[in-house]
Amino acid sequence: MSWTPPAGRYAAMPYPHCGRSGLRLPAVSLGLWHNFGAEADLERQRAIVRTAFDQGITCFDLANNYGPPPGSAESNFGRLLEADLRPYRDEIVVCTKAGYTMWPGPYGDWGSRKYLVASLDQSLKRMGLDYVDVFYHHRPDPNTPLEETMAALDWIVRSGRALYAGISNYNGEQTRRAAAELRRLGTPCIVNQSKYSMLVRAAEADLLPVLEQEGIGGVAFSPLAQGLLSDRYLGGALPGDSRAAGGAGFLKPEHVTDERLRIARALDAVAREGGGSLAQLALRWVKRQPAITSVLIGASKPEQVLEAVRAMQMPALTADEIAAVEAILAGA
Repeated sequence: MSWTPPAGRYAAMPYPHCGRSGLRLPAVSLGLWHNFGAEADLERQRAIVRTAFDQGITCFDLANNYGPPPGSAESNFGRLLEADLRPYRDEIVVCTKAGYTMWPGPYGDWGSRKYLVASLDQSLKRMGLDYVDVFYHHRPDPNTPLEETMAALDWIVRSGRALYAGISNYNGEQTRRAAAELRRLGTPCIVNQSKYSMLVRAAEADLLPVLEQEGIGGVAFSPLAQGLLSDRYLGGALPGDSRAAGGAGFLKPEHVTDERLRIARALDAVAREGGGSLAQLALRWVKRQPAITSVLIGASKPEQVLEAVRAMQMPALTADEIAAVEAILAGA
């Protein structure tokens, strides 16, 4: 089936600068953490990716271990890139990461130079790319000197394997130290990817101020709390194709508690009063933070992509809406 993205695809999507860098990211990025592994239907993956690009989503976020099995999301994205996106390579931002277990033995995990360089070379081969736009260290390594990990990121950029360096799952102090080391080496840290949602707010006091001070862009992952901040669970029963029911990711049936459902339903009422969905409220609430450049969504169907894009086109949350959300969360 032939596909040509619409000529006006960039008209409605905001593209804020990523921190103080020249790179601009879409307000919504598409993550391939779930639903893009070997067991997922490739044509559904294609429909999601096409819909995203049609709507001006230019940033596609991966990691070496995304699947299952690990590596298969990158392999599938490589197929989609070759089939559809290759003519638009210079219009998209491809991100990948390394930092979690990828192969057996002492060199397939964490943050050594050997692991990071070898992992990225494997990622490039799986995706059929000469370089990625952003390469992240996926998590801090307590047993490797930070200087070695940051030097590896610096060398990866200088070698042409990546255009920009980033970090993920680093807290505020770790981010400050990593940014200082990369600045000393001459390769700035432009982006930090961290978990942030209405239900997970540690970043507000610890990380977001550091990002603003350091001029680092924030990318928020799990802004919908693995689907809890959507309409999927409001009825109380677990949908058969949901993450909680299927055991995918970190959302388990025991996490869908009566108290969390009470909070979600109260937030949903705020969202409906404002003319949107719970998911749209959750995305707008995260994106309102000045330090957040892009909200990173997952999707199992194209309609979820469209819902997220529409959220970025809605008016900013009012003071009354923010106050209503804060009152609900304060009682959590």
